[in-house]
Amino acid sequence: MSSYITRAVTEDGSARILFADTTEIVSDAAAIHQTSKTMTAALGRCLTAASLMGSLLKDKDNSLTFQINGGGPAGKIVCVSDYKGNVRGYAENPQVELMPNSAGKLDVGGAVGKNGNITIIKDMGMGEPYVGMCPLVSGEIGEDVTQYFAVSEQTPTICALGVRVNQDHCVKSAGGFLLQVLPGAEDTIIDRLEANIKRISSVSAMIAQGKRAEDVISAVLQGVAYQLFDEFDIGYVCTCSRERYLNALAGLPPQDLDELAAQKEPVEACCHFCGKKYHFNIEEILQRKAQM
Repeated sequence: MSSYITRAVTEDGSARILFADTTEIVSDAAAIHQTSKTMTAALGRCLTAASLMGSLLKDKDNSLTFQINGGGPAGKIVCVSDYKGNVRGYAENPQVELMPNSAGKLDVGGAVGKNGNITIIKDMGMGEPYVGMCPLVSGEIGEDVTQYFAVSEQTPTICALGVRVNQDHCVKSAGGFLLQVLPGAEDTIIDRLEANIKRISSVSAMIAQGKRAEDVISAVLQGVAYQLFDEFDIGYVCTCSRERYLNALAGLPPQDLDELAAQKEPVEACCHFCGKKYHFNIEEILQRKAQM
């Protein structure tokens, strides 16, 4: 079953929720990057968050880059989403594995660390991109995204993320939601939503049980009238191409190109996001540079 996003808004306009089932996306990422169980969970949560946040963008040319660097053994994690929620990502150290945490769960916070920042870069196609940054709270990703929205975008948000990985390293379930309280929301609505959140089980558990978007959304918004307003498929989509890498190589400084030419070997470029490799000879790189 394809990964997808479903969005809903309360009838009084006081809150909105975006839910994503990203099981297929996280499975694809785990296969591409050969992640450990802990890193499947870490990268999977980041991919889910980036997809949800990207789907809030307005135009088809917009993109969102989600970066977390907490100083832990996972290193930097980078994910990029388009406005539809299609996403790609990588971790610097995808094979890092840790013992379960004190709760017996995959130690995402230990792998990511919390001595660093979450950085969100929104390219709106208007020159300089918007850059927001916030210190990490726990490295567990969901809490960090919640804090980011509160500090950098002044939007009260609850972000819930989860990834379940089987003993054989297969992804059992993955997904999450963003619940945002909008301006003018009454305290009674906020209190009801907070009570609902405390009562529901983890989002990955609900997906593993076969729950669909409407099941999760109705649990989060129980007692509050709402309307589902759209649902769309999303995927792990890489935008790399030979042309893009050729232009990047041609844009290198002259001294770097001289070093490549002196090696008298084909130049290899490897995509961080999908692992695809491209090969070039120095002549075509120099020819492209002459055309730029």
